[in-house]
Amino acid sequence: MRSTNRQSVTIAVMVATFLTAMDNTVVSTAMPTIVSDLGGIQLMSWVFAVYVLTTAATTPLFGKLSDLYGRKLVFTIGTTLFLVGSALSGASQTMVELILFRAFQGIGAGAVFPITLTIIGDLYQGEARARIQGLFSAVWGISGVVGPLIGGFFVDVLSWRWIFYINIPIGVASMILLWTFLHEKFEKKNHRIDILGALLFLVGISSLLFAILSGGQTIAWNSPVLLGLLAVSAVSLALFLFVESRAIEPMLPLSLFQLPGIAVANLASLFGSAVLIAMSVYIPLFVQGIMGQSATSAGLTLTPMSIGWPLGAAVGGRIMFRIGPRSTSVLGAFLLVLGCAWLTLLPIGTSQWPFLLIMVIVGFGFGFAFTAFTILVQSAVDWTMRGTSTGTNQFMRNIGQTLGIAFFGLLLNDTVAQKLMNKALIRVTHGSAGMLGRLLDPAVASHFPPSFVQMMRAVLYDGLHAVFITVIAVSIIMFLLTLFLPTTFPEQTQSQSPKASA
Repeated sequence: MRSTNRQSVTIAVMVATFLTAMDNTVVSTAMPTIVSDLGGIQLMSWVFAVYVLTTAATTPLFGKLSDLYGRKLVFTIGTTLFLVGSALSGASQTMVELILFRAFQGIGAGAVFPITLTIIGDLYQGEARARIQGLFSAVWGISGVVGPLIGGFFVDVLSWRWIFYINIPIGVASMILLWTFLHEKFEKKNHRIDILGALLFLVGISSLLFAILSGGQTIAWNSPVLLGLLAVSAVSLALFLFVESRAIEPMLPLSLFQLPGIAVANLASLFGSAVLIAMSVYIPLFVQGIMGQSATSAGLTLTPMSIGWPLGAAVGGRIMFRIGPRSTSVLGAFLLVLGCAWLTLLPIGTSQWPFLLIMVIVGFGFGFAFTAFTILVQSAVDWTMRGTSTGTNQFMRNIGQTLGIAFFGLLLNDTVAQKLMNKALIRVTHGSAGMLGRLLDPAVASHFPPSFVQMMRAVLYDGLHAVFITVIAVSIIMFLLTLFLPTTFPEQTQSQSPKASA
């Protein structure tokens, strides 16, 4: 059997990471224009929530399958599903269609990012792994610079649909590179896929999301339907935990959370990811919807975060084995709190410069913290569990994004609806919430009276300000959690793996 070309495989998985990272950046940038085109500003949160929901449900399954069948085969299956979902999303004619196709796209995305991280974990050890993770994270910086530029060009010059079509050639290239240069040797074994656990999770989280995103909007909070959804969610999630505690090969191995540092790192990842989704979704909405800037300008506002992140990851990867994962993570979490606090102080008439500086700060914060979390959960287990451990951490990040966008979307919708009602704008012919969605496109906004546009932007500002204040609380919780991380990385021994301790 031929040996793996480690350098070429590293390049291949970096291409795959570029695919995932650019999809996040481009979609966030284009959403105001998509909402203006397809309508349904109240459904905007679903475009993100359903994607991370299906990603969260499939990530642990793909992680387990990669341990059973090898990284290459499972990565290829997941990437193919992702590309099909991308093509369908680009062809969407309504917001409902886009939401459905994004759900399908998320199924494939559940394999892309966690398996690329796992491959890096397989190829490198110790400090070398930390250095490569830092270099690996630099791809996020490149995609963060290129993504908004490409996305802004497509939205402003061509069509927002190309933000999905661009995934296809990049995904095909990553699969070709991986099949050419990665040569695996692994032991095939009997397996039991946790289908029941996945279904219970999907039912439980989907019911919760629907209740959160519909409550107070299309369904009254005290209605039997909404209370029934919450009951279904509670029962399904309780059964999910019960099934996971007894499954032979669980979707979410609860035994992993008994290992030193993994439980805290996963929980901190959950809250940190909620902060990340808020930054990625609502800052472009502020720039385009309130400041009246183009899609390109809105996307470029996120660019400093994509530059600060890999720099923070590179620096953190070099120092964390000297100062420890706790100190590295605490520093990153503190920077997130600082950036979130500054964000709430920005007035409605702010310029773009404060956003750029804030994005640099939070980018460094994410780079320090998330790199430490990844290496921590990987170093606690051996090869046979590394894909599952990495997938579980990614699962918690996806849950954080899913619940985060749901709660933030609820807060934004409720605040905007209340402000519109107070101003009696609901009864004005061109002053409905639907019209607010159309005004997210500066070209459309230019056709309305300036006084009306200013009033509507003030309403949107109040909603976003409420979201940003809540984000501070979430970042503080993450900061407090990092104080409980171990001061050193767990030794990677067989005795520490869940399989050995079972």
